[in-house]
Amino acid sequence: MKSVEVDKYLADLDPDRKAALETIRSLIFDTIPGVVETMKYRMPTYELEDVVCAVASQKHYMSLYMDTFLVEKYRSTLGNLDIGKSCIRFKRINDLPLNIVKKILVETVKRKGRA
Repeated sequence: MKSVEVDKYLADLDPDRKAALETIRSLIFDTIPGVVETMKYRMPTYELEDVVCAVASQKHYMSLYMDTFLVEKYRSTLGNLDIGKSCIRFKRINDLPLNIVKKILVETVKRKGRA
């Protein structure tokens, strides 16, 4: 279920960032049936019974917040991206391996017992 608040958040972004976050948004909805989109901590957040992931547009990059264990598990497949404890930072959508993001999303749902 899409959120009007998230639509407003995306509308305020520059076109490249808006397109990047909309690509991730579509991937999330296509990968996780029944996911609910909300705004938490001023970020688009995606939940089932618990938070699955969140995205944000920061000053110098965009961030994708995901399961800490799985981000670490897939670290070597994420290339030269700046990776934090539970986030993947990227400047362009083409830098982000969406096939790996999808794997992390699927595994996150399984880890939460929703698969």
